Amino acid sequence: MGGKAFGNFGGSGRERARRRGQGQLEAQVLAALHHSPGPATAAWVQERLGDDLAYTTVMTILSRLHAKQAVTRERSGRAYVWTPAADEAGLAALRMRRVLDGEPDRDAVLTSFVSALSAHDEQLLRTLLDRDAADGPGPAENLPTADDLTASDDPAGAEEPHTAPAPGRYHPSDEARGG
Repeated sequence: MGGKAFGNFGGSGRERARRRGQGQLEAQVLAALHHSPGPATAAWVQERLGDDLAYTTVMTILSRLHAKQAVTRERSGRAYVWTPAADEAGLAALRMRRVLDGEPDRDAVLTSFVSALSAHDEQLLRTLLDRDAADGPGPAENLPTADDLTASDDPAGAEEPHTAPAPGRYHPSDEARGG
C-alpha cells in the first residue's frame, strides 16, 4: 500500500513516499478489523495494510483506538487480539460525542448543529428523539427540562424560563453565544 512519491525534501534529491495521517491510519486499521473474520492480532492487521507499515505503528494506532474506545482488546497468550467496538455508524457517533464533550458550551454546539441540519435530517432526528422518549428514560434522563430551569435558577432573577430556541430560529441568547 505504498503511497505516491511527491517532490523533493531538503534538496536531497530523494523522493519520499507520501505519509498517511493519523486519522487515515486509524480509518484503515478499523476497516481491516471490520473485515476480519473475528478478533485480529496486530500482525494480522499489519499484513492487511501492507509491508510499508511498521508493526510498532500498527500497535500505536490500535492503542490509540483502544484509548478512544473505538476497539476492544483481550489477551491471547502474550499478545492482544483486537475487535472493533462498533460499526461505522457507531464509531461516527462516538467521534461526535467526543467532540461535543470537549466543548465548553454544549448548548451552543447542539443549537448550531441542529440549526444546520437539512429538513430531512431534522425530521429524522425528531423521529428518533420521539421514539427514544416513548421507550422511556434513557441516558438523557438526568438532563434538566424547561420546567426545571425557571427564574429561581437564574442568578439575575429573570422571569422568563431558559429554553433552547427552536432550530433555525433567532433567540436573544444567540448573541451571547456568538450566533
